[in-house]
Amino acid sequence: MLDEKNLNTSTAQSTVKLSIVTTLFKSAPYIEEFYKRVSAVARRITDNYEIIMVDDGSPDDSLEKALGLLKNEPRLQVIELSRNFGHHKAIMTGIQHARGENVFLIDVDLEEPPELLSEFYTQLLDGRWDVIYGCQEQRNGGIIKKWGGAISWWLMDILLPTKIPSNHSTVRLMSGSYARALVRHKEHKTAIGGLWVETGFKQKGIQFNKLFNSTTSYRLKPRIEALLDSVTSFSERPLYIIFFVGLAILFLSTIVFIVLLALWCSGKTPPGWISVLESVWFLGGLAIFCIGVIGLYLSRIFIETKMRPYTIVRQIYSNGDLQH
Repeated sequence: MLDEKNLNTSTAQSTVKLSIVTTLFKSAPYIEEFYKRVSAVARRITDNYEIIMVDDGSPDDSLEKALGLLKNEPRLQVIELSRNFGHHKAIMTGIQHARGENVFLIDVDLEEPPELLSEFYTQLLDGRWDVIYGCQEQRNGGIIKKWGGAISWWLMDILLPTKIPSNHSTVRLMSGSYARALVRHKEHKTAIGGLWVETGFKQKGIQFNKLFNSTTSYRLKPRIEALLDSVTSFSERPLYIIFFVGLAILFLSTIVFIVLLALWCSGKTPPGWISVLESVWFLGGLAIFCIGVIGLYLSRIFIETKMRPYTIVRQIYSNGDLQH
C-alpha cells in the first residue's frame, strides 16, 4: 500500500541516478529486446541506474523471462504482484519502489521506443521541467480504435475540469520529487492519466510516432472502464448534468400539462397514446441512466471505504536473491 512510511523509506534510499520502470502482462515476446534497448540508452546517460519490472499477474511466462535476466544484471529488480491488479496500479507500485533521482516510465511492448529516454533526459536537464511525457502524433490502429479514441478524448475534454493532454502516452521521464508526490495519492480506483495532471509540477509534452502492436492486451472493455474511471474520479459534472436535465424535464412537463389541461377544459381531448408511450419509454430510460451514473459514484465511495491494499507484492527478486 502506498503509505507515508514506505514513501519516506524510499526517499531515504534514493541513491540511484536513474530508475526505469515498466510493467509486465502478456509481455514475454518483448522483454529481452526491451531490456537490451533500454539498457543501452541508460548506459549512455549513467552507470548508476536500475530497471524495475512489475509482473502484474501475467498469465504467460513473462515472469520467468524477466527472472532469466537477473543472473547477469545486478541493476534489475523484478516485483511479482500476488495477482493481476491492473496496469495503472502496477505502474504506481513500480514508481513507489523506484529510488532514482529521475524515473523513466515506459511500457514494455516496444510501441513506445526506449530510445526516447535520451531525448527526454536532454529536455529535463535544462531545469525548467519536472516531467517530460510523450504524445502520439496520430492514433494508430483500425477505424474503430481511432474513432473510439477520438470520442473518448472529446468526452473527457467536455466532462473533466482537469484538462488531460490529448493522446498522451505512458512513456515519461519524471523528476524524483514529482514521482514521490505522485505516489502520495491514495485512491484505490482511479485513472492514472488524471493523477499525472493533478499532481502538478512543470510538465512538457513531446510528440513521437507510436508503433502499433496488433496483439496488445489493452482491449475495448479496459478502455471503456478507463474512460468511466477518468470521469468519475476527477469530475462532478455528470451529476450536475443530471440535475439540470431533470430540471429541464420538470419545466417542460409542467408546460405540457398546462397545455393539455387547457385543451381538456375547452372540450378537446388530445389523441396520442403513441406519444404517451414514447414519453414513458424516454423518461424510463433516462431515469435508469441517471441512476447508473449515480451508482458509479456510490460504488467508488464503497470501494474507497474498504481501505484495502493498493496492490499486494508476492515476491521481490533482485540479482538472484529473493526478498520478502
